[in-house]
Amino acid sequence: MITTFTSQIYEKLMKISKISSIIILLTCVCLLGSCKKKDLSMKMNDPHNIRGVISYQRDFPDDNDTQLSAAKAIGIKPFKKTEDIVNIKQLKQIESNEHFTIEDLTHSVPYVVPQAAKLIDDIGVNFLDSLANKGLNPYRIIITSITRSQEQQKQLSKSNINATENSTHCYGTTFDISWKRFEQVADKDGRPMQEVGADTLKMVLSEVLLNAVISSMNANKGAFILRQDELYQ
Repeated sequence: MITTFTSQIYEKLMKISKISSIIILLTCVCLLGSCKKKDLSMKMNDPHNIRGVISYQRDFPDDNDTQLSAAKAIGIKPFKKTEDIVNIKQLKQIESNEHFTIEDLTHSVPYVVPQAAKLIDDIGVNFLDSLANKGLNPYRIIITSITRSQEQQKQLSKSNINATENSTHCYGTTFDISWKRFEQVADKDGRPMQEVGADTLKMVLSEVLLNAVISSMNANKGAFILRQDELYQ
């Protein structure tokens, strides 16, 4: 009787011991998995298939009359004061997001017609996609100027020789994208990233913008025009 009881206790202890061993083993595996060294090596570029455009002057002609005609066709009537623009229902406010960045605006406000708002976002998305497809680390485009009141335009024309009083920026259809400055997107895993040169980013952006021009013309949605003076900002 005592022997049988002792044998039962022994068997229970062996089962407990096996279960404890399994728990300890699983714990060790989990700890080893969580302690796996994070890859913090530099994420390098692998550039390929970067063409740019043949001629900026040919592909992005600078014709002020054509620009104004397109702006008047799809834009708003120019307003004298800045506060009037903010209250216009036909305009949509835009903000920096994962696709593009709006820098601090000194002579314009972030309001555009809906078509222009969609176009800005499409360009931002397509630029990021193009960089990925060409083996380049991600960057966001930077919007440097948007819609201006007549008083803002007049003030700007005093300090900027490229600014005319009758500007397409007053119609809510025009925005400027920097060709020299881009915002690098941080890696989600915290890895440092190799930089991409401004000239290379400009070439990729020119391809994206040319596709936007062609798509706009094919869809008959009005002219998409890039001013020549923006090419060298």
